[in-house]
Amino acid sequence: MAETRANRPAPYDSGSRPGPVAETPAGPGADVPRGPVAGTDLHLELSGGGSLRNRLMNALREAVRSGRLAPGTRLPPYRGLAHDLGIARNTVAAAYAELVEEGWLTARRGSGTQVAPRAAVRPARAHGPRRRTTRRVLHDLMPTSPDAAAFPRTAWLASARRAVVAAPNDAFGVGDPRGRPELREALAEYLARARGVRAEPDRIVVCSGFAHGLRLLGGLLKGPVAVESYGLAFHRGILEETGRSTVPLPVDPHGARVGDLPGTGAEAVLLTPAHQFPTGGPLHPERRAAVVDWARASGGLVVEDDYDGEFRYDRQPVGAVQGLDPDRVVYIGSAGKSLSPALRTGWMVLPGWLVDDVVAAKGAREMWAGVVDQLTLADFVAHGSYDRHLRHMRRRYRGRRDLLVRTLAARAPHIGVSGIAAGLHAVLELPEGTEEAALRAARRQGLALEGLGAYRHPDSAMPPRDGLVIGYGTPPEHAFAAALEALCLALPAPP
Repeated sequence: MAETRANRPAPYDSGSRPGPVAETPAGPGADVPRGPVAGTDLHLELSGGGSLRNRLMNALREAVRSGRLAPGTRLPPYRGLAHDLGIARNTVAAAYAELVEEGWLTARRGSGTQVAPRAAVRPARAHGPRRRTTRRVLHDLMPTSPDAAAFPRTAWLASARRAVVAAPNDAFGVGDPRGRPELREALAEYLARARGVRAEPDRIVVCSGFAHGLRLLGGLLKGPVAVESYGLAFHRGILEETGRSTVPLPVDPHGARVGDLPGTGAEAVLLTPAHQFPTGGPLHPERRAAVVDWARASGGLVVEDDYDGEFRYDRQPVGAVQGLDPDRVVYIGSAGKSLSPALRTGWMVLPGWLVDDVVAAKGAREMWAGVVDQLTLADFVAHGSYDRHLRHMRRRYRGRRDLLVRTLAARAPHIGVSGIAAGLHAVLELPEGTEEAALRAARRQGLALEGLGAYRHPDSAMPPRDGLVIGYGTPPEHAFAAALEALCLALPAPP
C-alpha cells in the first residue's frame, strides 16, 4: 500500500488535538486520558477477539447496523470515548479514521465525527395474511382530553418559577405519600369555595389521577361496587382487577337510580353526579340526598368522580355530593380535564377514618405525582391562575358547544342533542339500529369517536340506546369546523 494506516488523516475530533493514530495498547505509560472527560455518552461492549481497534470498529459497525446509532448521531471525541472504554486515544482515532474511509462515519471540522447518512433498511415483509390498513384519524372527537393547545404555558411557567424558588429544601427529598402540604392547603381552599367540598388539608391525599385513586380504594373495599349502567369500561376494569365485582344502576335523565342500591348488596357506589358520563345531566337533588341516606344507613361509601364539574354553561353550579356528608363520600378530582392529562395530578378528599388506610395503600414514599408539578399547581391555584384559566376555557368550550348545536340544527335537524349543559361532550341521539352504521361512516370520514354502546355495562337490564358521544374539547380551534363538517357527513339520513 502506498499509504500506511498510521499516516492516514484522522477525522476531526472536537475537543481533542489530532495526533498520531498508530494503535497503542492500554497499560502503564499508554496514552490513556486521566480524570473526568466531558462529552457524549456512548455505550459499547468490546467483546470478541482481535486487537482493541478491530473490536472497537466491530462494536461501532454493529451499533450503526442495528439502528442503535441513527444517521447523523454525533460520536464522542477521541479523548472522551477512550477515557470511558479505558483504552488509548490513538486507538479510538485509528478506528474512527478507518470507519470514515469505509463510509460508516463522516468527519468534518467543527462538526466532529458522526454516523454517516445511510439508506434506511426496509424490514422484511412478514409472511402470512396481510394486516388491515388502519384509517388515518383526521379529527379527534373522543371525549377524553381538553384542548392541548390551550394549556396556559406562560402562567404555568411563572408558577413553576415561583414555586421552585420558594420551596423548602425538604421538598426535594423523599416525597410524602399524602402529597405536598402546599398543594393540599391550596386545594382545600379552592374546593370549598368552588365545588362546595368540606375538607381540611389533612383529609386530602394527592394521587396521579382518578384511575389511581379508584385503584387505591378498590383494594380497600370488600364487597361489590355499584356503578352507573353507562360509564367507562376502564373504571369497571380497575375495580375488577382489585377483586371487586360491579353492579349496574339504571341511568335516566335524572342520573343514576340510586333507589335501587339496597337490593344490590353493594358496599360502595361510583357516581358522576355533577355531569353523568356519558349520557349527561346532573344527579337530581332528591337522588343526591337519597344516596347519602343509603350510605349512612348501610355503612356504605359513595365515590364521587368530579371529572369535569368546572365546565358549566346553561345552569347554576352544582356542588359536590361530598358536601352533604364528608364522612360517607370520597371526592376525587384531577387536573386532567381542567388543565392537561399530562400533569398526572389528582386529589382524593377522604373521610377522616379512611385517610390512614389510603396512605398505607399508596405506599411509604411518593411514587406517582411529581413534587415540582404539585408545587407548581399549588402556586397556580393560590395566585388565581387556575380560576382565570377555567373562566377562559369555559367561554371557549361554550363557543364550540354552541357551534356544534347550530351546525346540527342546520345540517341534521332530525338528530337530537343531549347532555350539553355542562362538560366537554354531547350525546347525539340516533334512530334505533343506526349506531354501528354511523360509526363505520365516521371512520370513513377520518373521525375518532365512540357510540353509547361502548359505555354500556354488559350486565345492564336497560334497553340499549343508539347514540354518538361527541367530545368537543380536543380538536384545535382552527380544525373544529372541519371536524363538524365530517361529522355531519357520517350521520344517518332523516327517515
